[in-house]
This record gives sequence, structure tokens and C-alpha cells, in this order.
Amino acid sequence: MSTTEEALEALRAGNPVVLPFDTVYGLAADPGEEPTRRLYELKGRDVTQPSALVVADLQRLVEYVPELSALATSLARLLPAAVTLILPNPAQRFRWLTGSNPDAIGVRVPELRGPTAAVLERFGTVVATSANKPGEPDPRRLDDVPEEIRRGAAAVVDGGELPGTPSTVIDLTGLEARILREGALPAAEVLRRLGAAVRSG
Repeated sequence: MSTTEEALEALRAGNPVVLPFDTVYGLAADPGEEPTRRLYELKGRDVTQPSALVVADLQRLVEYVPELSALATSLARLLPAAVTLILPNPAQRFRWLTGSNPDAIGVRVPELRGPTAAVLERFGTVVATSANKPGEPDPRRLDDVPEEIRRGAAAVVDGGELPGTPSTVIDLTGLEARILREGALPAAEVLRRLGAAVRSG
């Protein structure tokens, strides 16, 4: 198994790593174009499918996608949480990880402890997706991560058994929030927090 330092070295070199997130084990990389391509190849993910930017905190998210600064105050009332937000991306930033819709971008600010919290705190931002092959179960334990992915990753960090339910996915690109996937944080709770944010923001 790999240490936090080894995971950081791998990310800095542009190589994909397996990390324990707040929900499931994830495959992560530097969000640049070439490292993202390597991540997609290792996972076997079609380039038309989007992946999320995962950041240590909202401040870093706004640094990467400045257009989101207007939403930061509202989002701060929801995040960090086990949710993936689909947000407007008018400048079409990170087109190589937005899939077939470059006008929207998926972002996560997870509630992390342990090794991945240390990695994100020092590295800042990664592109990440679940560490499984398309259509296969989300990995709760490191042993659930396909051997091909574990072998192909430049670092593999063990975080023990995780909750195993992926993040809730909410689309905020339209006039009303849309639930795209019910997940770890009940959608009703996400909408309640978002509603409170809108009313008080």
C-alpha cells in the first residue's frame, strides 16, 4: 500500500491514484488534460462521460472556476458534503473532463478525514471518479477495486471500509435544482439546505 507522500508524488507526476473518499474509493488525478486522459484510460471511461473536480475547500474551487464566485456564499451553506453539484461552466473550463456538455461542470467538496484529507489539503484539486470499471459496483473496500485499476494506479492508499454509497448528484444549471442521483446525503436534505441558502442568500 502507498503512503500519503507517495500519492502526492504520483499526482505531481501526472499519474492516477486510488484514494479513499468520504463515500467510496475513487480514482483521482491532476485535473490537467493529459493526467485526466490517463485516468479515463485506466478506468475504461468513455470521453463523453463527465468526471468531477474534487477540491479541498470552496476557495480553491473558485480559484479554478472563477465564474462560481457568485454562488460561493450559497454553496458554503451546503458544502462540504457527500454531494456532486453540476454547475454552469460558461467559459467551458476543463473541457476534457466535462464530457459531452462543456457548458456544465461537476464539482465536489467532500467531508474528508485521514489520508485523502491530507492529500487534498496539500495538492488542492483533483479530477476524480469511482475506482471501478463502468457499470460495476462502487468500491466500499480496497479489495473491491478491480485488480487492473490497482495495478495501473501509481499509488494506492488504503482507508479501510467506507460507507459505500456514492455522492448525491444535483444539477443546478437550470432554474430549479434537479436530482440526477440519490446518494449518500438524502436529496431532500440537499434541497432543504439549498432552499435555505437561496432564502437567506
